[in-house]
Amino acid sequence: MTTATATPDATAVAESLVTRLTEVWADLEERLDRVPILSRLAEGTVTIDDYSRLLFNLRQQVVDGSLWISRAASSFDVDHFTLRSAAIRHAEEEHRDYLMLERDYVAIGGSLDELRAGRKNLGSEALSGYMFHYADRPNPVGLLGAMFIIEGLGAKRAAGWAARFQEVLGLADNQVHFMRYHQDADAEHTGALEAILTSGIIDDAAADDIVRCAQVVARLYVLQLEELDQ
Repeated sequence: MTTATATPDATAVAESLVTRLTEVWADLEERLDRVPILSRLAEGTVTIDDYSRLLFNLRQQVVDGSLWISRAASSFDVDHFTLRSAAIRHAEEEHRDYLMLERDYVAIGGSLDELRAGRKNLGSEALSGYMFHYADRPNPVGLLGAMFIIEGLGAKRAAGWAARFQEVLGLADNQVHFMRYHQDADAEHTGALEAILTSGIIDDAAADDIVRCAQVVARLYVLQLEELDQ
């Protein structure tokens, strides 16, 4: 990763990176369409139990989100000050997100004690394990790829999922607040991320790491949604 002013070569790297990440996103969209619970949501056959299980499983992974972001921040050296600062701000903004999810779960009749005593499913274990492992690397620039996937899902898909759950199940706004909140919050985060990705400070090696991390996280996030009962 470079810290110099963007050059024509750096601009080309940035443009290529955006194209490659767009391809990763397109593959993710296709895989999401085949996830059983999301297929039922699209078909209108999803149940309140499906939604409850989704919140239950997401909560166990969401709790870890600000923790691995904070760990990544501590792994950036002074030459990566911009990324360290961005990670610190992001962790501070997200460390209470799981509380919104808990309120949604209780609002549909779930037990807070059971939710907090829950464990990660197989996909969530794999996703969190990968994120913490990557965050421990020196200057884990590749995690920008993880943010591209996770924040992108919040900005581009969460509100649509919330609206569809409300339409099919007749849910109130206070029962889908977590998903609706992330449309605006994650759109802001993706805007900041895109500014970094297109700034010209990403070199070829960093771009490769970002794309690879995005690919892995996309697969593991889908696995998390597929393994709601595991």
